[in-house]
Amino acid sequence: MKTFKKVLALALTAVMSASVLTGCGQDSDNRMIIRIGHNQSTNHPTHIALVAFEEFIESKLGDKYNVEVFPSELLGSQNEMVQLTQTGAINFCVASNSLLETFSTNYTLFNLPYLFASAEAYHASMDDEAITGPIFESTKDAGFEAVTWLDAGTRNFYTVNTPIEVPADLKGLKIRVQQSPTNVQMMNLLGGSATPMGFGDVYTALQSKIIDGAENNELALTDNGHGDVCKYYSYDMHQMIPDILIGNIAFLDGLSEEERAIFEEGFQLVNTVQREEWTDAVAKAKERAANEQGVQFLYPDTKPFQEACAPMHADMLAQYPDLQPIYDAIQAYNEQYPSTES
Repeated sequence: MKTFKKVLALALTAVMSASVLTGCGQDSDNRMIIRIGHNQSTNHPTHIALVAFEEFIESKLGDKYNVEVFPSELLGSQNEMVQLTQTGAINFCVASNSLLETFSTNYTLFNLPYLFASAEAYHASMDDEAITGPIFESTKDAGFEAVTWLDAGTRNFYTVNTPIEVPADLKGLKIRVQQSPTNVQMMNLLGGSATPMGFGDVYTALQSKIIDGAENNELALTDNGHGDVCKYYSYDMHQMIPDILIGNIAFLDGLSEEERAIFEEGFQLVNTVQREEWTDAVAKAKERAANEQGVQFLYPDTKPFQEACAPMHADMLAQYPDLQPIYDAIQAYNEQYPSTES
């Protein structure tokens, strides 16, 4: 299946690249085809939200645009999809904030472990354009910009056969992390061995014991089958990292003022629908993981994990002082919405 997906991705890439070069990205009705790629399944909140976007845009501009949503890495890995969005071979894709760190250092801020004190502080910060604006627009020179954010919940460790109660439990374990320097540094501070790899490769790596565990939200256990292999899920709550819907700059700038307003309304719809679907999806994933996959959920004291990662905040601000005002604005939301942990 993995080989088939790669062959399909290469074929689609070749076709789409040819369309861009020849100006033939149109369907049989001479409507422009808008392609959106992501790496989740068709029952994931992200896909549901993008389908809502597809229906909305076509209800308003269906005489001109034909929106097509490609799930499950059909257009390639996240990194490949970002590159396709840069060139305009596709119009939009969903990418992890951690991946975008490699395109703009501004995204490093949102990758910091324990940046947000609570889910409420996280949501309030991400909804504040004064916070997200400078970061979302920082990749324009790279050919794309963020158009909205998606809730990816809290990232936690899950392992095949080693329960994680304290940072010392990670010692000697190979843990898959997203492909970002910040995540590698985090694992080093926590004592584990960081193993960066694409999300689509994680299940096979877990099954073949190339890695001992990974870190992600609860939906990875069920939607991607990781709970079939990993039997311990530990709520250390080390990160709240958004997924980001990015769009090709040339396409966005080519929209008329009226069209751009409709697309902006659509982007807000993506955010609203995805967040509404997310809460329900997490509850269902936990129930299924516990009852059908036999996953044991653990609730360790998060303070030792926070203390181990604390130096990263000062290091990041020393390296990127321009991010200090945004960091301070997030801390203000943290004071307003503190953690409810006892």
